[in-house]
Amino acid sequence: MGYFYFLVFVLLFIIIPGLRVVQQYQKGVVFRFGKIVRVSEPGLTVVIPYIEQMKKVDFRTVTLPIPPQKIITKDNVSVDVSAVAYYRIVDAIKSIVAIENVMVAINQIAQTTLRNIVGKFQLDEILSERNTINAEIRSVLDAHTEPWGVVASVVEIKDIELPENMQRAMAKQAEAEREKRAKIIAAEGEFAASQRLADAADVIAKHPIALQLRNLQTMAEISIEKNSTIIFPAQLMSTMHDLKKFIAGEQASTK
Repeated sequence: MGYFYFLVFVLLFIIIPGLRVVQQYQKGVVFRFGKIVRVSEPGLTVVIPYIEQMKKVDFRTVTLPIPPQKIITKDNVSVDVSAVAYYRIVDAIKSIVAIENVMVAINQIAQTTLRNIVGKFQLDEILSERNTINAEIRSVLDAHTEPWGVVASVVEIKDIELPENMQRAMAKQAEAEREKRAKIIAAEGEFAASQRLADAADVIAKHPIALQLRNLQTMAEISIEKNSTIIFPAQLMSTMHDLKKFIAGEQASTK
């Protein structure tokens, strides 16, 4: 009977309190009298009750939103920049021993790094070179978090809020840029048209009859409407004479 009670005692006060379940995405750091003795892998593990303690460390990637930061750019423009960082723990012991609270520490260093890096760029560079800024922020953040057993995998700028007067100025700049391109395109079209007209003028200068044929074609197009009064220019009579002479010459050459 005493043996039974001994087994019950061992079961209730030693074995059951010492059972720990470590999830697949976790690792357990076991302390014995305040000193780390081992790291438990996922699954069922046993610690010595009242002597050993286990702290579980989550190895999943954590999404850390970085709240909007008021930043003065290199060209003295005030902007609000928000971002998001993704990090994960790679060393369970360092994440517990080297830093008290990993998430709070990374949140604070991420805000500081965002302000420092973005403040070194001009506004146009911030808007057009986000990938470069993201890579630089991640590199600096990763250098700070490596001693804590943490890797910052991705840092992305989410939003850039500009002052209202700056938005109006940029809208005017964009409109002026579009007008500039439109004028350049129109000028290029005029230049191409003038070249074609110059080529046509050279042809007409060599063959005067071509201009008269063009006049006749224009009058034929006008006469389709049947509601126009056509006034024949004085040179049309000489044109008709030149045309008859041209036709007669062609017929003679074919005989």
